[in-house]
Amino acid sequence: MRVVLQRVSEASVTIEKQVKSSIKKGFLILIGIEAEDTPEDIDWLCRKIVNMRIFGDEDDKMNLSLQDINGEALIISQFTLHASVKKGNRPSFIKAAKPNIAIPLYEAFIKEFEKQLQKPVGTGSFGADMKVSLVNDGPVTINLDSKNKE
Repeated sequence: MRVVLQRVSEASVTIEKQVKSSIKKGFLILIGIEAEDTPEDIDWLCRKIVNMRIFGDEDDKMNLSLQDINGEALIISQFTLHASVKKGNRPSFIKAAKPNIAIPLYEAFIKEFEKQLQKPVGTGSFGADMKVSLVNDGPVTINLDSKNKE
């Protein structure tokens, strides 16, 4: 499971010209799922993200977590995080999980994230053509891969 985590001052996702979800200060989480992903990957990533200390404290040092600031989260599925461009110029997405595998894992990720954050999160719609808007705060962008925990 791969995640691109962006610290944002605001973010939203629009589908068919309708805003589906929007947040203020918090995380925009883009998540790519592959067939080998498991509930352990979900648990590790959710715990890591909820507790990641990348928000400024009173001295403006990255010392506070999403929970510490009572921040929000917007979780968007993005199979293109598993793009391979080793051959040619057209990306291959062969490592990305097919919908029958990815959808239940995406939904489980959302449920576990809400449980650990202790509040609801915003989401996109799996497989939809989404327009994602954000104001990256910092900018701060962090890549996480549950297959590369060390």
